[in-house]
Amino acid sequence: MGGCFLFTRLTRSPSKNCPIEASLNLIGSKWSFLIIRELMIDGTLRYSEIQRNLEGISPRTLSAKLKLLEQSNIISKKVYPEVPPRVEYSLTKFGEKLEPIFLELKNFGLTLQN
Repeated sequence: MGGCFLFTRLTRSPSKNCPIEASLNLIGSKWSFLIIRELMIDGTLRYSEIQRNLEGISPRTLSAKLKLLEQSNIISKKVYPEVPPRVEYSLTKFGEKLEPIFLELKNFGLTLQN
């Protein structure tokens, strides 16, 4: 059977550390998912651009989600030494690996809408 079996079929993990649950805990919240989507669409964005694109998100929530995604190596933050400081966010190489998953979720959502 080998290790490939785990990647082609769902199985129950004998441990309590389900990889699907771990993934959804990170990217499954509404705001985390939408922040990642915005960066996939536009590439690099400033804080104010993300906030403008995500109607209804509070500054506190946006800051917390950006920090979590940065700590998880999904996004990177670049601070420019300017006055006032300019901060830009973009996906890391690791974060870019989420694109096929997002596209599949989009396709699934489209089938639900039909």
